[in-house]
Amino acid sequence: MNDIRILNKSANEIEFEIEDESHGVCNALRHILMEDENVEYAVYNIDHPLTGKPIMTIKTNGADPKEALKKAAEQLKADSEAFKQLIEENL
Repeated sequence: MNDIRILNKSANEIEFEIEDESHGVCNALRHILMEDENVEYAVYNIDHPLTGKPIMTIKTNGADPKEALKKAAEQLKADSEAFKQLIEENL
């Protein structure tokens, strides 16, 4: 199971590290976060492609960044389930 470690947090910004993740999940999550009108920016960085751990930063316009992350994670889960169903129905 992947762990998330919060590195910095304020009222409208959070920075966290995600164990054992790659660009796939991080980029999908970033994309969903950027569709949220309360999110000013969502970025991530992986220092080294083989050994680096993604560090993601989310800044909001005053909304709770943890809530924005939870909402985006739920959307990513729903999108993934819908995509899985599409594949199962058509293959």
